[in-house]
Amino acid sequence: MISKEENILFAAEKLFAEKGFDGTSTREISRSANVNISMISYYFGSKEKLYEKLVEYRMNEGQFFSRDIVERTDLNEWQKIEKIIDQFSNRIRTQKCFYRIMQREQLHTDNPQIVAFLKETKMSFLSMYSRILESGLKSGVFTKNPPIYLLHSTISGTLFYAFNAKEMYREFLNNTEDEDDFDEKFYTELNKHIKHLLKDLLGYEENK
Repeated sequence: MISKEENILFAAEKLFAEKGFDGTSTREISRSANVNISMISYYFGSKEKLYEKLVEYRMNEGQFFSRDIVERTDLNEWQKIEKIIDQFSNRIRTQKCFYRIMQREQLHTDNPQIVAFLKETKMSFLSMYSRILESGLKSGVFTKNPPIYLLHSTISGTLFYAFNAKEMYREFLNNTEDEDDFDEKFYTELNKHIKHLLKDLLGYEENK
């Protein structure tokens, strides 16, 4: 069961993704969430604060899964990288609305709170990759030491470009499958592709 506050957040998320922040009214949000418009003021204070809360909520989710993976002792460093790719990809696949919002924000935001959230999240991922790479080099799991910012760009950049171009690829392939079936194959192949690139970048040999 989701809370009333989450219900409003999720309803707003869909509208922000479709219409943008300026194109979405609090009345539309309240109608979509099936709540009185006064509940938005009660929980968030304003549409701006609701928007900031949504970004904070989703980004905290992402940081939680990454911290959890880094701290696991039952996985080696390569297995941690695999888990991060799988979970990051799954979040992009299942939270399409939020990532559409975030890509718009990357280009156009002038909200200092959102800018801070974006920077904090990127820095968190850079720190996470640094810890895994340093540990993997010490243990001998990795034999190459690529620049961390390029490692991050390879993962995030490939995922987001493929996310944005998915429908174009589907048209190019003349694929008429159900969207869920196509997504399953698309993201499975995408994850394998990224892992293949990272094996070479990190100097990881599976059977050594």
